Amino acid sequence: MNALLDIYRAQMKRWFAVQLQYRAALLIWLIGLVLDPVLYLVVWSTVAGQGEVGGFDRAGFAAYFIATMIVNHLTFTWHMWEYDYRIRHGEMSILLLRPVHPIHEDISDNVTYKIITVVVVVPITAALVLLFRPAWDPAGWAVLAFIPALFLAFAIQFFCGWALAMAAFWTSRVAAINQMWFVGKLFLAGQLAPLSLLPPAAQVAATILPYRWILSFPVELLLGRLSPAETAAGFAAQLAWLLLSLALVRVAWRAGVRRYEAFGA
Repeated sequence: MNALLDIYRAQMKRWFAVQLQYRAALLIWLIGLVLDPVLYLVVWSTVAGQGEVGGFDRAGFAAYFIATMIVNHLTFTWHMWEYDYRIRHGEMSILLLRPVHPIHEDISDNVTYKIITVVVVVPITAALVLLFRPAWDPAGWAVLAFIPALFLAFAIQFFCGWALAMAAFWTSRVAAINQMWFVGKLFLAGQLAPLSLLPPAAQVAATILPYRWILSFPVELLLGRLSPAETAAGFAAQLAWLLLSLALVRVAWRAGVRRYEAFGA
């Protein structure tokens, strides 16, 4: 464990230096992070007017989409978009020669990015709170439960993304698979609208699939919209998807490495 911590410490130090070289790219990512939830917030606040829609008024929508922005920033992952590049350009060969599994490098990269950008996300969140006046009043236990729910949401999304990315061992059309995943997340994770506003069939699909548990569940907890029983059921679903995603990563990695043939530009 100490050796693994040393590895993470060294990798995060390296990624910190690398990412600071691309400050413009970091800024573009942050603009996208803020712009989407603000647009959804304005649209749904306009729809609600002075009344309610699906149990949300204007202040409720403000709280929901600000919380969604925070949770999405702390849980999203992008490494599935880079996986086919690694294989097509032979970078995977270098990673396979190292004594550490490549997944640890991607985790370090992801966490480092969030540590760097949180210094910007915090003041942006404060500005949005002052501008839109959100209303939330969660119980103390819900706020405490939000923390492990957030970590589990990140883990599920990361490992599911890594499992999907390894389709690149078998096909060059992995971008289409990634796009399908993100379209599903947009509609079924609560990113476009609260799940309570979706048709019943879509709500069932969001609950069965991992989407609700990677975004909507921690947001609902933070807003105090879940009972203790619903929270316990949510944690059970998160743990089930975490174990399943870990198993998928393990199986896909072993099969993919056996199939892998080095080539590059």
